[in-house]
Amino acid sequence: MGNVFGRKSRPSRVTEQDKAILQLKQQRDKLKQYQKRITLQLEKERLLAKQLLKDGKKEKALLLLKKKRYQDQLLDKTENQISNLERMVQDIEFMQIEMKVIEGLKVGNDCLKSMHEIMSIEDVERILDETQESIEYQRQIDEMLAGALTQEDEDAILAELEEITQGEDVALPEVPTEPIPEVPEAAKAEPEKREAKNKPDREMLAA
Repeated sequence: MGNVFGRKSRPSRVTEQDKAILQLKQQRDKLKQYQKRITLQLEKERLLAKQLLKDGKKEKALLLLKKKRYQDQLLDKTENQISNLERMVQDIEFMQIEMKVIEGLKVGNDCLKSMHEIMSIEDVERILDETQESIEYQRQIDEMLAGALTQEDEDAILAELEEITQGEDVALPEVPTEPIPEVPEAAKAEPEKREAKNKPDREMLAA
């Protein structure tokens, strides 16, 4: 319960203009209802006056038609009032739109002013001058480098580039990490035996 009573109410989004528009529309609707009721009544009185004339009651019929004429004038005034109310509603709604547009322009104008305060015209001109100086300095360096290198230098640079490029593509074999197996003693003695066996044959051929 404490939370319910202690909760702050949110500010209403309904403006005074909205309230005025609502009241004007309510008055317009009431006038339209009155207009519809009077129209139905006038139709009944016209039929009644027609019946009175048939019955020979001309005076009563004439009095009824005079009343109808007065109510017709009231209907015309009611129609004018409805038109005025609708026009006023449209004017207020359009004014609300204009106020929103003006508010948006004001926010945009304040934003531009803040940006202008952060960066003045002098700052912009200084940045542009520094940028132009940097571009000019880089252009001078490029011209100096282009004039300092001979054709021999250009060829050497291209050759070095080609060498570096080729060196990156060469894939060397991986060094084995496992130990080399030892040769058995019998396998080592076998070549010596064959050498001793072939030695007398070579001596005989030499003789």
